[in-house]
Amino acid sequence: MSSKSSGERHCTRYKLKNSIRERGISAPSRAIQEFEDGQMVHIDIDASLQKGHPHPKFQGSTGKVVGQRGRAYVLSVKDGNSMKHVLSLPQHLKPQKYN
Repeated sequence: MSSKSSGERHCTRYKLKNSIRERGISAPSRAIQEFEDGQMVHIDIDASLQKGHPHPKFQGSTGKVVGQRGRAYVLSVKDGNSMKHVLSLPQHLKPQKYN
């Protein structure tokens, strides 16, 4: 008997699944987008690209860009009462639009 898997992607059957219209290769424009320090971004995990995505509990969160490590961005995200630093590739980020 095997025990329940407790990997990073467990319990994410619907969270990490693209909709029918989003399936396939993601647009290259999402990979080359750039963000500045202090810019607010939304975390929207692209399920077609498994490398460089943040932990699934941050799906749908909004954070501030505080730095860069290689191609990845360092985000400051509020998690409960504490601030967490999250690493993510630009494919999994969307800029926040102001009204």
